[in-house]
Amino acid sequence: MSEFQVSKSNYVNCRIVDSDLANKALEEGQVLVKVDKFALTANNITYAVVAEQIGYWQFFPPHADSANVSEDLSAWGVLPVWGFADVVKSNSADVSVGERLFGYFPPATHLVMHPTKISATSWIDGSEHRAALPVGYNIYRKVASEPGYKKAHEDNRMLLYPLHITSFALYDYFKSNNWFGATQLVMISASSKTSTGLAYGVKNDENAPSQVALTSERNMAMVKSLGVYDSALSYEQIEQIDATQPTLIVDMSGNGHVLNDLHKHLGDNMKFCSNVGVTHWKEMKTGPDFIKARSEFFFAPSQLQKCIKEWGMEGFEQKSGKYLAHSFAKSREWLKMTDVDGLQGMADIYPDVCEGKIAPEAGLIIRMP
Repeated sequence: MSEFQVSKSNYVNCRIVDSDLANKALEEGQVLVKVDKFALTANNITYAVVAEQIGYWQFFPPHADSANVSEDLSAWGVLPVWGFADVVKSNSADVSVGERLFGYFPPATHLVMHPTKISATSWIDGSEHRAALPVGYNIYRKVASEPGYKKAHEDNRMLLYPLHITSFALYDYFKSNNWFGATQLVMISASSKTSTGLAYGVKNDENAPSQVALTSERNMAMVKSLGVYDSALSYEQIEQIDATQPTLIVDMSGNGHVLNDLHKHLGDNMKFCSNVGVTHWKEMKTGPDFIKARSEFFFAPSQLQKCIKEWGMEGFEQKSGKYLAHSFAKSREWLKMTDVDGLQGMADIYPDVCEGKIAPEAGLIIRMP
């Protein structure tokens, strides 16, 4: 088995290790899956940046290289990714070899799992080290049982679903809070796929605030071409934002300098700031004008669980499905899928993902051998 690991102290540093995991005997109830493909986005880097607070390192503990089995692995972590895998060995009476799954995987060739709460459509990985983690990340969909499943749609799903389900959660959160009284929404890092997923939902709601995109100069043309934002400004043009309007900020960047300047510019009209992503993870330190009292880290699984509790699973699937169908269709107009060859190909391109050098139109799909 090969596995992609990153340094917990410097996320740009990475390595590929080879272990004998795939050859070990399975315990009762366990299965071995072979990872087929997964998406790589800036969202995966966010997982690393907030991993200690949220527990993302706990999903997939790193394995020692077979050539150095006694190594202390505490300095290394495994980034979770979203993708597809197939069961290749099973010691579970209820899971068959050949079953195809969509869900949360490590960037690795294989994963040992312990299926529990098995239904006709899904199961939960009941591995002990995942028991206390958010259940939304532990659910695996049995895609062959899904109505309308098509393998041709898998790339869009693994790339966009994890991002746009967060967009949907944000949309529902803001709407249920009456947009925090805002008449304009400022989207920081407006070219990100989670930003555009939210922007399509906001644009589709006639009662929602107007939208101002903040982006880098290099991404300005792309952001304007989307036709979803009411105006687009660069990070150097913050003072051109209308500070007389009550404003909701959605921050996908984590750039403390930008946040500080924006909060200072808006003052009392900065009604709420939702901190979602950290595409600018090297610049997270905020300044003295950052309004912490009206800022909050957004954790999508909590909001999604609230939705499911209120609407029931059927209602949730219906509402989120309608939202995602719209945001997916709009995104497909400009997305350019880019194939990457295996873990070595991922290692080659990974530093550029960390540094924000990947074009926003690119959808990176890691295809495993």
